Amino acid sequence: MPFSKKRDDVETFKAPKNFGKPKSDNPKWLLPTALTLLVLGPVWIVIYYVSKAQFPIPEIRDWNLAFGFVFMAAGMVLLTRWK
Repeated sequence: MPFSKKRDDVETFKAPKNFGKPKSDNPKWLLPTALTLLVLGPVWIVIYYVSKAQFPIPEIRDWNLAFGFVFMAAGMVLLTRWK
C-alpha cells in the first residue's frame, strides 16, 4: 500500500484563541434604555386611549400618539447599535 510523504514546509491552520467569542462593545445603558423606550411607547398610547385623551398630557391631545410612536422608534434605533 502506498504511503504519502510528510510535508514539513506546509503550516497547518490554527484557529485564533478568541474564535467565536463576540466582542462586547455595548455601553451598559444601551439595552435597558432601548427596552424601556419600547415598553414606554405602547404604554403611553394605551393610557391615552383608555383615559379618553385625559392623560398623559391633555394639552397636546392627539400628539400623544406621536409621542408614543417616537418612543418606540427611538427604542428601535437604539437596538440597531446593539451587538
